[in-house]
Amino acid sequence: MRGGRSVRRRLWRWRSNPLRRHDDIVEARIVLTVWLIILVGGAVAGLVTAHAAGESFAQQRAERHSVRAVLVTGVPRIVKETWGTGDRVRATVRWTAPDGTARTGRTLVEAGKKAGTEVVVWQDDKGRLTLSPTGPTEATVESALLGLLAAGALAGLSAGAGAVARSRLDRRRLAGWGREWELIGPQWGHKTG
Repeated sequence: MRGGRSVRRRLWRWRSNPLRRHDDIVEARIVLTVWLIILVGGAVAGLVTAHAAGESFAQQRAERHSVRAVLVTGVPRIVKETWGTGDRVRATVRWTAPDGTARTGRTLVEAGKKAGTEVVVWQDDKGRLTLSPTGPTEATVESALLGLLAAGALAGLSAGAGAVARSRLDRRRLAGWGREWELIGPQWGHKTG
């Protein structure tokens, strides 16, 4: 019995009621639409974004390959903070591309290595140096975070649009009440009798 009353209270805007205005129905539809977009649209946006990001990371892992390279020049052991990130600095390396040609380029390597030392670098299918691909665990976490961000962004936009629509509806209601008060207000000043 108690559950039936709470359901009726929640759905009061949908019931037939002589005090229900057209604006109440419009507001109820706005609220319902916003929640449907947040729940359904947010889930879809999140899943699509996470799936697309996961495929992008998988494609990176498929296209990028590690290869052994040789340092052309030595890298000093003590490095100023501006030269690199942490204990890695930019240095010139030589490696063999997939087509068999020898290539030379600059990439980040560990500090303190001597010329001629072998290092591992990453290249794409065309033999260009690139960053290491995102690992499967990191890719899963990043895909999930991107999906959550997409769902949150859609929810925020939907809630914002709903708030703007309800604000305009409230302004319309206040203007209507003002017009009605202008008609009825002067009648209250008259004395009876």
